Amino acid sequence: MALPRYSVILVLSAGLLVWQLVAGWSGLPPFILPSPLQVWGRAVLAWEDGSLLRHSLVTLSEVLAGLALGVGLALALGYLLAKSITFERVLSPYIIASQAIPIVAIAPLLVIWFGPGMLSKILICALIVFFPVLVNTIVGLRSVPEELQELMRSLRSTRWQMIRYLEIPSTLPVFLGGLRIGATLSVIGAVVGEFAGADRGLGFLISVGRGSYDTALVFVAVFTLIGMALALYGVVLWLEARLLSWRQRPDQPTLILGEE
Repeated sequence: MALPRYSVILVLSAGLLVWQLVAGWSGLPPFILPSPLQVWGRAVLAWEDGSLLRHSLVTLSEVLAGLALGVGLALALGYLLAKSITFERVLSPYIIASQAIPIVAIAPLLVIWFGPGMLSKILICALIVFFPVLVNTIVGLRSVPEELQELMRSLRSTRWQMIRYLEIPSTLPVFLGGLRIGATLSVIGAVVGEFAGADRGLGFLISVGRGSYDTALVFVAVFTLIGMALALYGVVLWLEARLLSWRQRPDQPTLILGEE
């Protein structure tokens, strides 16, 4: 059952109220638990001095570039693996092995090899986005009904027509599901890369706040990252609504998981 639209606002307001009460009554110093009002004041200060916008734009650039690179590679390799069992058998062990290694262990190596600039952060984002999009692409392509493929062949469709009119529409729902995951994970990739070595970005801002016991600044950076991830997730939902409008009933609301 769909919840009322204002329920989200009520839940967030209740959470902020509880946070404010705990911060006020616990007696904890602000460097351990700042109140929401203190975090808001620190956010205003960071916005006014330009640091919040500057570091946010850096992280957003890394996220978007890494997301584009990861999705592009996943689509190309996913199509190849979906169409060739031989390639899948050869490459699957290496792909799975790359995902078995924690990203926090790979990030320092990429920073050493490619430097502390944006390139290493983009590669880390691409690496963490790559696998879920790849798997969903393969699953989507292999879920294309065989009878429809035979019908297209009987009509003497070209390879491009098969891709455009059959494979892309059939794969889109599963692919966009993987893109939902990849869009949110890309933010994690950028922050992990900035933790490994950077002099700018929201991950760097968190490190600065942690080192100076400016916990309010850490909260500001964390909430900015959450907003960034939610915005990217919302863009994917918007794409789903536009590209898959033919699959949705007019009376069916689109929730966070796409279900009632």
